[in-house]
Amino acid sequence: METVIENIPTVKPKWLKVKLPIGQKYTELRGLVDKYSLNTICTSGSCPNMGECWGEGTATFMILGNVCTRSCGFCGVKTGRPETVDWDEPEKVARSIKIMNIKHAVITSVDRDDLKDGGSIIWIETVKAIRRMNPNTTLETLIPDFQGIERNIDRIVEANPEVVSHNVETVRRLTREVRIQAKYDRSLEVLRYLKEKGINRTKSGIMLGLGETEEEVFQTMTDLRNANVDVVTIGQYLQPSKKHLPVKEFITPDQFAKYEKFGLELGFRHVESGPLVRSSYKAQKHIL
Repeated sequence: METVIENIPTVKPKWLKVKLPIGQKYTELRGLVDKYSLNTICTSGSCPNMGECWGEGTATFMILGNVCTRSCGFCGVKTGRPETVDWDEPEKVARSIKIMNIKHAVITSVDRDDLKDGGSIIWIETVKAIRRMNPNTTLETLIPDFQGIERNIDRIVEANPEVVSHNVETVRRLTREVRIQAKYDRSLEVLRYLKEKGINRTKSGIMLGLGETEEEVFQTMTDLRNANVDVVTIGQYLQPSKKHLPVKEFITPDQFAKYEKFGLELGFRHVESGPLVRSSYKAQKHIL
């Protein structure tokens, strides 16, 4: 039997090439991050939009350590047994935001399935600390699914950030392969529950290039809108390392534009759709 080698693209197209970040605001923030050893996803994740976001006073911070209890095939975060919870972390994050003079902060975290509360207590304490130390800073919380446990999700609702986001990441068919311990319908239920509990602005994100079809993307966007999600971000998946899932396809800018048009017609308040779009891209716009 002949072995078929899948035609996986290896060379990034020109539209994925980005200029080095520049500008006075970026340079100032870069200096502060280095001087005070501040931890942002922007730097640790080498985000291509770092210069643009920092220039607009937006940054993303990760809490609850840098080791995740899940082993998703797309994610570059380490998997294993996390360290003990750092109860000083809320104050540290709030202080970082103050030092950097961040106007809009995005907070995210690893999954902490090892904790009974899923890390939700640190989440609410972090939001409280940021509010106390940075009363003029708006917030987005990019949360895990907390295994769908409502009492843990309720803590996020109680904190009442301006935006609460939770990413479905991919289409239904690919969820088991891409998000091994996650469930497509559970993510939709989390988003629906947040809205029902009174969160003003909910948000989700999708990565493309993992083998999904156009029709599946349309269906995922429809599912999100049916869960009353307000904002959707759609970007190109890029392989963090050779151990992770390969890129099956580089989606063209024209195709991303098609998804944006479809999303706006569905009734999303905001649709960020493009090759370099990430969950936090133009996040400050999504509170409007």
